[in-house]
Amino acid sequence: MRVAFVLCGALAREVIAIVRKHGWDVSLYGVDAQAHMRPERIAPLVERKLRELIPRFDRVVVIYGDCGTGGALDEVLRRYNVPRIAGPHCYEMYAGVAFAAMLNEEPGTFFLTDFLLQGFDGLVWKGLGLDRFPELKEIYFANYRRVVYLVQRDGDALVTQAHAVAERLGLPLEIRPTGYGALETRLTALMDELADERYRPRVTHESSIMHHGS
Repeated sequence: MRVAFVLCGALAREVIAIVRKHGWDVSLYGVDAQAHMRPERIAPLVERKLRELIPRFDRVVVIYGDCGTGGALDEVLRRYNVPRIAGPHCYEMYAGVAFAAMLNEEPGTFFLTDFLLQGFDGLVWKGLGLDRFPELKEIYFANYRRVVYLVQRDGDALVTQAHAVAERLGLPLEIRPTGYGALETRLTALMDELADERYRPRVTHESSIMHHGS
């Protein structure tokens, strides 16, 4: 069975590690993580991948949360009969049930993952324009009370970076080791039943949500 994963670039390193761990024979196709800065682009970008891959693969799996699309991504997947792993975003996928507990404990929590930490300057600092207008930090982070680093891979260098980011933001840091968490368990469960006919993707002739230049 030919299987393709369409995955968020922010999950690429982790998904590759999970694929290798379980010995799955799958092909991986990434979507630029920068799309998170404009969530309205995510569903059209994923749809473009689906239209390209469905004729070539027996199954296609999307590894994404809703990630701010407001249900638009799930609507695309419904039309193509393509599954995705459950979850609103990668923070919840890594932390599982502990994510809601952490937000209830402190709603003003800024979360970091390995990916966000390693790309903090480009994705967050420059992405929010703080490299040009550093005074905006007080506005963007006014309601945050702490930084929580959800650790996927152990490493002193990443912990050091997390402390540096928290210091830059002027917030206390908490470190919560999660590993790959529910990302791995949900993906493994889906792979166990993927051969079922209900997961066969379909080519759709319904009107596309894709926009020129997306």
